[in-house]
Amino acid sequence: MDLSREQLLDAYRYMRLIREFEERIHAEFATGEIPGFVHLYAGEEASAVAVCMNLGEPDYIASTHRGHGHCIAKGCEVRAMMKELYGRRGGLCGGKGGSMHIADMSKGMMGANGIVGGGPPLICGAALSAKILNTGGVAVTFFGDGGFNQGTTLEAMNLASAWKLPAVFVLEDNGYAESTASSWSIGGGDPIKRAAGFGLVGRAVEGHDFFATYQTARELIDYARAGNGPSFLHVKCTRFYGHFEGDACTYRGPGEVATARSERDCLKLFRDRVTTTGLLQLPQLDDIDSEVAALINSAVTEAKEAPPPESVALMTDVYSSY
Repeated sequence: MDLSREQLLDAYRYMRLIREFEERIHAEFATGEIPGFVHLYAGEEASAVAVCMNLGEPDYIASTHRGHGHCIAKGCEVRAMMKELYGRRGGLCGGKGGSMHIADMSKGMMGANGIVGGGPPLICGAALSAKILNTGGVAVTFFGDGGFNQGTTLEAMNLASAWKLPAVFVLEDNGYAESTASSWSIGGGDPIKRAAGFGLVGRAVEGHDFFATYQTARELIDYARAGNGPSFLHVKCTRFYGHFEGDACTYRGPGEVATARSERDCLKLFRDRVTTTGLLQLPQLDDIDSEVAALINSAVTEAKEAPPPESVALMTDVYSSY
């Protein structure tokens, strides 16, 4: 693997930033100060970071209702993200979108989406644009195992295949479509075979392993970028919290999350691997932990102190002029 020490530090920084962002939102949401619904990405950090580290400026991503991790991994500004979640002025979307509609087109982040399966059709447009304009860009959509059963996703896969688009479909299979087990709900059982039915080259990977996910994502993104058509990545992962904040998680087995946190935490596994192999030193990682904690603290403080959007802002960002 050709990752430099600087890139490894960046990978850890992004994963730690996502984790601390989500853990803090979990605590802050309980106070009642954050409006709307919140769906946390904690536990799935390696997927977003490994994929997005293979993307650049001409590339676009589309996210899901569980979109904070994808935003951070694609380079969205954390303080502006925090303000958006709090519904405050200075947020990425002016404080009007909130958690499920957070976006930043300047970073190639086409948005989180409250519609399950809403992202795949969007990246077909971005991929078609890249193909026609010959930008060399690719478009990536993240979706869950529930979204994988939506007609929008299947139609988008078919369209991308028919038009031979530079698109990558990333299934983040955390085991549950809200509370329905993916092991039961995905007809045919093997997502790779379903993707193959649409002509997509597919690979599966254990999402708690950053290195395996990075390498597999790179191969599939390079495949799409080279003009070979769309590809499919099945990332098997675990979310540490409920489907949404407030979910009682009665559908999960005893000790399931505790086992995942102790044995399949992508941050712990990353730390162990890079330190035992001598690629990085433990103090370097600890310094990042401290930097990230300070950033999240200041982001929360700034968000709480920021004013809400002005009433005149209600009439902006409704239509787009071309």
